[in-house]
Amino acid sequence: MNLLLFLAGLAALVVGANLLVRGAGQLALSFGISPLVVGLTIVAFGTSAPEVAVSVGAVLEGQTDIATGNVVGSNIFNVLFILGASALITPLVVNVQLIRQEVPIMIGASVLLLALGLDDRIAMLEGALLFSLLLAYTAFLIVQSRRASRAANDEFAAENRPAAPGAWDAKLPVQLALIAAGLAALVLGSDWLVTAAVQIAKSMGVSDLVIGLTIVAAGTSMPEVATSITAALKGERDIAVGNVVGSNTFNILGCVGLSGLAAGTGGLGVAPSLLTFDIWVMLAVALACLPVFVTGREIARWEGGVFLAYYAAYVAYLILAAQQHDALPAFSTAMLSFVLPITIVTLVVVLLRRKAPA
Repeated sequence: MNLLLFLAGLAALVVGANLLVRGAGQLALSFGISPLVVGLTIVAFGTSAPEVAVSVGAVLEGQTDIATGNVVGSNIFNVLFILGASALITPLVVNVQLIRQEVPIMIGASVLLLALGLDDRIAMLEGALLFSLLLAYTAFLIVQSRRASRAANDEFAAENRPAAPGAWDAKLPVQLALIAAGLAALVLGSDWLVTAAVQIAKSMGVSDLVIGLTIVAAGTSMPEVATSITAALKGERDIAVGNVVGSNTFNILGCVGLSGLAAGTGGLGVAPSLLTFDIWVMLAVALACLPVFVTGREIARWEGGVFLAYYAAYVAYLILAAQQHDALPAFSTAMLSFVLPITIVTLVVVLLRRKAPA
């Protein structure tokens, strides 16, 4: 029964995000708002809406470990699994703006989350700070988009056209209904997902944090999975990468910010294991994007394979640690002493070769 409730909640989150994006996107385009702004704001919010709904819902139900674990786990999942799977489909093009601007902002947000959580809590004022930074970031993107070339706007407009006059979603009442239905589905889906995840965790003897880092994180990232893999299949390789990077920044500033505000004066608790391991993994994954992206400004298939392998290793570590398995010390030693150094050396060599003059 809990599994069915979990799947129903996941389905409601995906449907709700799609309805919200459709309604809000068409509403904005109908009012003449730049298609590029719609993509950078409304669509980015839509794909991250499940994370917001689940994290805030978990806080209101007293499951703060799921709230924080969901954000950290989603960011790790987005880079390692989604970009890895998308790159295996086709090598992904990396826009130079992502390298110069969006990835550094994502890294900065990750460092800020680590710094704010060092006292084991995200206070309400700190949550307000994060959310204020999201508003400032959105305003910056809007201002920046006004200076964008007509070609950039036209390129995005090809993927997000306003509804034709006779289309079913061209009328204002329909667009408002889509937004309302999307928000309702997100709220309902998040409640089902959190309730089922907590019950599953208790029945399996697994902590809320591990469930949040894995099952809930992967579940709430389904819109990003669908968007990036579909974009890769259609050859829109820059969209596949931009969606992940933008969503990660929004998850930290928006999800954690709103969750901190929802937690009230008591603040949003940050589990010690997050501070000693998982947030560092999230930060390392964000930092790893820079050398991977710079090497030829694309994510090659082999690099996608490395990302997927590391995500499998991360999940395996969480499972072994949760069970206090005897194989955990040997597994950790192998990863730290053999796999990670080889990967770092390989990335450095590839970077130097591609930077070397012909």
